Formats: sequence, structure tokens, C-alpha cells
Amino acid sequence: MAATSEKCIITCALAGAATRKEQNPNVPYTRDEFVAEAVKCYEAGASIVHIHARDPEHGAPTPDLDILGGIIEGIRAECPIIINLSTAISPFASKEDRIAVIETFKPEMASLNTNSMNFAVGDWKEHKVLFEIVFENTFQQLEWYGNVMKESGTKPELEVYDMGGLYNVLFMKESGLFVEPLHFQFVFGVLGGMPFTTRNYGLFLESIPDDATFSSCGVGPASFASAYHSAVNGGHIRVGLEDNIWISKGKLAEGSWEQAKKAVEIAKLADREIATVEDTREILGLKGP
Repeated sequence: MAATSEKCIITCALAGAATRKEQNPNVPYTRDEFVAEAVKCYEAGASIVHIHARDPEHGAPTPDLDILGGIIEGIRAECPIIINLSTAISPFASKEDRIAVIETFKPEMASLNTNSMNFAVGDWKEHKVLFEIVFENTFQQLEWYGNVMKESGTKPELEVYDMGGLYNVLFMKESGLFVEPLHFQFVFGVLGGMPFTTRNYGLFLESIPDDATFSSCGVGPASFASAYHSAVNGGHIRVGLEDNIWISKGKLAEGSWEQAKKAVEIAKLADREIATVEDTREILGLKGP
């Protein structure tokens, strides 16, 4: 059984690489929008924000380090929330662009994607694929990115979309690539990855090391379903407009902060305390700001 905690960490993924204002007008594009949203998430109970920078003019995800640096600087000036940077960035970012965010900013946390996969957006009613890429995350990249994170003192958030990614991590950890204990993010509902079911959740949970910590997130309807499972199993919760534009069926979220408030309610129903920023650093073994 993986490591569990009495206190529940809430993470908000503010924008991602795909969600747009046309889908939900509260998706942040500009520096000021990111900063305001991060502050609201912190006030709602989140202790981590996950960041993909956006071009403020047209909203596309961008590897521009100046834009990302402005967002980081703005958030740090306004609240003490932990900043978790994406190394996925966008479907079109180069391998070098993706790791440059760690080399440049050396954040406390960053995502580390664990396997190559078909990554698609689909019409679930008509069962048609609308957009797809091959999301490349080779063993060579896993080793490269893992070593840069270790040198930077950055805690990898190991993004697991299916069992292949999880077993890749278990294979590579034997070489001493990662500082243990490991921290996993179970990602459910991406077309090309594993859907959310109680069985799949349990399969992830029973397969990770005993001392590992874990969080879960889900795309669309899998978002709060996976949150409930994490709450009652001693894990942590990620919400946010990157993954889910809704707060409830048919009602758009007013922001990632509103989903954070709902995640707090879910955790409290499971008799879990909400982790502060200081609690989160202790639970995950982070280096501090």
C-alpha cells in the first residue's frame, strides 16, 4: 500500500496546453490573469499551482521563458503557493524547450511524463478522433529530464497515464535516477490513456512503491470522481481548468479556484485536513522556495 497522509494536498492546474477561453472564458492567458487565479486558488485551499504559460495575445501554449518567468515572478510576489512547472508545455514544444524550464527556473516541483503514447481529443458521442499527436516521452528523455531535475533539486511529479508509464518509472528508479520517495500523479480519461474506473484506480495504487505519495486528476467527468477516490484512500487531489472546464454537470467553473473549493469539501467529507504550503513541503520533501 502506498504512503497515505492525514492531510490532503490540493493542486490547481490553471490552463494546460489545450483548454481555451472559447470553452471557458476563465482560462488564464495573461500574466495578470495567471497571478489573480493563483491567488484565488491559494485562498480557496490549494497549496500548489501547475503552470503552462500561454501567449497573452492569442492564448496558445508557449515555451517562451520570459513569459513564463513573468508569471512565476508575479505569483511569488502575491502569495506563497508552491509553483509546479510543466515539462510538457505544448504538443509542438521541442525536447530542449521542455527541459529548459527546469534548467532556467529550478522549481520546487515539475511534471515528468513517463511514457510515449497516443494523445488525442475525441468526440465521445460520435466516437471520432478530432485531434491527435504521438506524445513522445522516451526512456532517454526520462533519464535526461530526471537527471536535470535531480541536479536542480526539483521534485518530479511522475505523470502516469497508463500502466506502461508506471512500469517505466519502476524500471528506471532502480538505477538511482530519482530521489525517493517518489510522487505519482494518476491521470485518468485522456483519449489514448486509461479511463477512470475504480478498478484502474486500484491497479495504479497497488502497483506503486509502499513509501510513494500519490495524487490523481481526471479529464472532464473523471475529475471529481478521481478526487473522491483519492480523498478516501489517503492520496491528494488535482483539479483545474487544464483538466475540466466544469464545476458540475452543465455549469462552467468560475475558475480553477472554484474547483479547489469543491476539492476541499470532498477532502473534508473524508475527514481529511487540508495541507498548508508548509505541510505540503514536508509531505513531499520539497526544497522550499
